[in-house]
Amino acid sequence: MRGKPKPNWIRTKFPTEIKFKEIRTLLQREGLHTVCEEAFCPNRTECWESGTATFLLMGEFCTRNCLFCDVTTKNPRQVLDPEEPRKIAHAVDELRLKYVVLTSVTRDDLTDGGARHLSDCIREIRKKSPETLIEILIPDFKGSIDSIKTLVNIKPQVIGHNIETTQNFTSRVRDSRASYNQSLTVLKSIKKINPSIYTKSSMMLGFGESDEGILKTLHDLREISVDIVTFGQYLQPSRKALPVQEYITPEKFTYWGEKAQDLGFLGIVSGPLVRSSYQAGLLYSQIRKKS
Repeated sequence: MRGKPKPNWIRTKFPTEIKFKEIRTLLQREGLHTVCEEAFCPNRTECWESGTATFLLMGEFCTRNCLFCDVTTKNPRQVLDPEEPRKIAHAVDELRLKYVVLTSVTRDDLTDGGARHLSDCIREIRKKSPETLIEILIPDFKGSIDSIKTLVNIKPQVIGHNIETTQNFTSRVRDSRASYNQSLTVLKSIKKINPSIYTKSSMMLGFGESDEGILKTLHDLREISVDIVTFGQYLQPSRKALPVQEYITPEKFTYWGEKAQDLGFLGIVSGPLVRSSYQAGLLYSQIRKKS
């Protein structure tokens, strides 16, 4: 099924800057991955040119098969790169990042979902770059409180987990092992374990969701004290992914940003090309001033 043609407000830049090439070279040399490339993020040029990248940890294969995502679905059979924490720490140091965003594939093949490995990556970054602020976007760990605790206890500045879409569209968009309520439970658990850690979630718009469903999701997120929310346009990454049902106008994204502000979210970014890690460092500095 063919998606709708892109409107004129969906535009990205071509990579021409030296910083973009520097980061790509480093990633290739170290055998690292970024969600910027794996998920075809429309902002990867802008972010890389400014010296920011979102690292994709625990390999390039995901055990989930969400229909909005183009990351390859495969069972990695418990294989992890034991050198990845060192490699990530080296990359952050060499790129002199003041704020780094870490994310990962979902690894249902691992007993703890990879929580210990992710915490090791944070630990190594802190050893080599103690001044670097760290945000991590975590999977749901199948709801394991022990795995969530492993990440909370190492105290990154921000822990994100994406709700992705409204409750009514979750089963159409996400893997069957992911659920709307489980995502809410993950975010709620982070705050319960350590209320001082900022929590973050993200929604993609354009699947055909209703305004009522979006508003309900915002209320559900605020009810569990989520601090930061981002809204972005869903863009079909490949032919096998779900087609776009609607391109949301920039004015409508502004509307949702204002609604989120009215509900009390500390940090909000809303726009057609926004992704969950977009302007993450700037957003963190802004909410620190508010709280």
